[in-house]
Amino acid sequence: MTILDHDARRVAATSRPAGLAVEVVKRDGRTLRFDDTRIRNAVAKAYGEVHGPLSEMDERTLSELVHRIHEEIASRYAQTVKIYEIQSVVEHVLLEARQYDVARAYIDYRVQRDFARAQATDLNHSITKLLDKDKAVVNENANKDAEVFNTQRDLTAGMVGKSIGLRLLPAHVANAHQKGDIHYHDLDYHPYAPMTNCCLIDFKTMLAKGFRIGNAQVEPPRSIQTATAQIAQIIANVSSSQYGGATVNRIDELLAPYAQANHAKHLDEAREWISDPAQHEEYASARTRKDIYDAMQSLEYEINTLFTSNGQTPFTSVGFGLGTSWYEREIQKAILEIRMRGLGKEGRTAIFPKLLFTLKRGLNLAEGDPNYDIKQMAVECATKRMYPDVLSYDKVVELTGSFKAPMGCRSFLQGWTDADGEDVVEGRMNLGVVTLNLPRIALESDGDLGTFWALLEERLATMRDALMYRVARCKEAVPGNAPILYVHGAFGKRLGPDDDVDTLFRDGRATVSLGYIGLYEVATAFYGPAWESDPEAKALTVSILESLRDHAKSWAAESGYWVSVYSTPSESLTDRFCRLDKERFGSVPDITDKDYYTNSFHYDVRKNPTPFEKLDFEAEYAQYTSGGFIHYCEYPVLRQNPKALEAVWDYAYDRVGYLGTNTPIDRCYECGYAGDFDPTAAGFACPQCGNEDPRTCDVVKRTCGYLGNPQQRPMVHGRHVEISSRVKHMDGDVRVPLSALIEDGQAPSSRP
Repeated sequence: MTILDHDARRVAATSRPAGLAVEVVKRDGRTLRFDDTRIRNAVAKAYGEVHGPLSEMDERTLSELVHRIHEEIASRYAQTVKIYEIQSVVEHVLLEARQYDVARAYIDYRVQRDFARAQATDLNHSITKLLDKDKAVVNENANKDAEVFNTQRDLTAGMVGKSIGLRLLPAHVANAHQKGDIHYHDLDYHPYAPMTNCCLIDFKTMLAKGFRIGNAQVEPPRSIQTATAQIAQIIANVSSSQYGGATVNRIDELLAPYAQANHAKHLDEAREWISDPAQHEEYASARTRKDIYDAMQSLEYEINTLFTSNGQTPFTSVGFGLGTSWYEREIQKAILEIRMRGLGKEGRTAIFPKLLFTLKRGLNLAEGDPNYDIKQMAVECATKRMYPDVLSYDKVVELTGSFKAPMGCRSFLQGWTDADGEDVVEGRMNLGVVTLNLPRIALESDGDLGTFWALLEERLATMRDALMYRVARCKEAVPGNAPILYVHGAFGKRLGPDDDVDTLFRDGRATVSLGYIGLYEVATAFYGPAWESDPEAKALTVSILESLRDHAKSWAAESGYWVSVYSTPSESLTDRFCRLDKERFGSVPDITDKDYYTNSFHYDVRKNPTPFEKLDFEAEYAQYTSGGFIHYCEYPVLRQNPKALEAVWDYAYDRVGYLGTNTPIDRCYECGYAGDFDPTAAGFACPQCGNEDPRTCDVVKRTCGYLGNPQQRPMVHGRHVEISSRVKHMDGDVRVPLSALIEDGQAPSSRP
């Protein structure tokens, strides 16, 4: 569990003196209760570095040293003690006990921590790391190519932003982030600038009323081709004014009126040029169908060729599937046909936009439903291109209060009504995420659940301060900072130059998110690595999420801003937290020895449940994390067995709100192989002919909700490559045994 085993822990417990009624003054000015467990862990780490694995005799020596430190502090300090005073006592006791090497190791570690704190806000040090192409810097975002000039410029600006941002943060929040207790997401953008995170753009109003970009006043479109072109321009500008994803919600219904305008135009043409009235509708429909296809194809190409000011293709999602009219159905079919066809003459898989297909009982879920044929297309598309992910309409409503697509990757808004009682979805946003390192709390607790809950309370107090600071910083923006968002309609209301942007955030209109990572590792620390079938262990993980939800609700009630619990997209964080904890606690079996932490509530990626078992296991968690969630199953090649995938989608409908499909879709254009490429030191290689040339192969992997081209940027995934060609640990994907996907596509009998 930690460096102490259970027997040694009992030995240590018998020799500990009674607790001190003294408060510890932290470097950042906070005061916390004195807890000699922290001292014990620090001294044990130094002792272990010198003497190796601790014997029972070493444990007794360690306990005696901690006892002396405790008594020395009690004799010197009656009410408060500062951190550096504690450190001085520890060093004095170690030297007095002639533990010279242990004292040196303890002092060296402390000095290294002081250096790390100083370097984090040292701009010269940060820029040097970037120039030296430090992997932790250039690989942080899987969809940023660190080789190109505009990305390099953004990374440079990001290093400046991080350095200044750490100085702007409350001292205890910055300290907690640097230590790895928490992670203040997107520090390269915020709080240096009062930017927001992700959003559901109000395309409907912007297209209907017109908008302004730069020097151009854009009039409402009169065709679907113009409408999609305007959507692409809006996405580019919004993505340059925030740092998170942007979603086109219900695009089939959004664009249907503009397709109808095309149809009316073609019908007029037919009446003018075709003498037979019986052919008028056929002509107009055929021309409109082609217009729809061309418009959606142009949108896909435009999104994939856009570059925002922050050096990347906009993180874009497109939701669809609920429309029932002829126009809406044709738009849905065009989206899927275009994605299956691929980009260019080779038919490469499009990375963006992320496709979100909505399943709804009575509409498209079962055979005989009016849009069931489109569901079949969606299933086929997912077997070939991994997208679309699917949203379960009824479950999303149950979890979030009303239906909407996520903002970008997985961040969901809660149902919210305006002054007229209307449910408002579009034009709302998220103000940012802070993620809690749960496995660290478990490791610090040393097997004591009481200590775990006490430490969790301390960390949550810091989380609250971090989240409220995010809100406060966003409120400092003025409409002129991001006209496309605040003035020209992307955020719904159109503000004047002197209006308060807070009118768009408060009273639950926006969200700010409490993220978390590593439920699997927490339960492992207390119950061992095979805890999934242990009701007591499962109850602990549920109670942790209940606590996060209850705290979030309390903070929302106090502040007037909706705090959501968010199952974090932990792309580089799975590595960062684990790496920091491995340095501190050593290689702990099934926790830090894996070199990654499991994201949020996901099943241990090293195990092989059926997809149905995995969904059953995870289904209970999302109700506590309704501010952000996604579930994945990873499969073998499914092109020849789409019914198997449909069976999982159907099984998931009443269990989870949001399900992603991970299946091998790599392609080699040299030998024709289609499947899963092998990871190599340089990237990926075709298992059939060995081809590694990105010009003649297409390698697509999912990293935290979005797809990516690691073959185009072989260093993007760095050390993660050798762990799995799926980079699966980033989001908790589990490879499903082929035997679980029954040929007729039927789920087990527990299916509702």
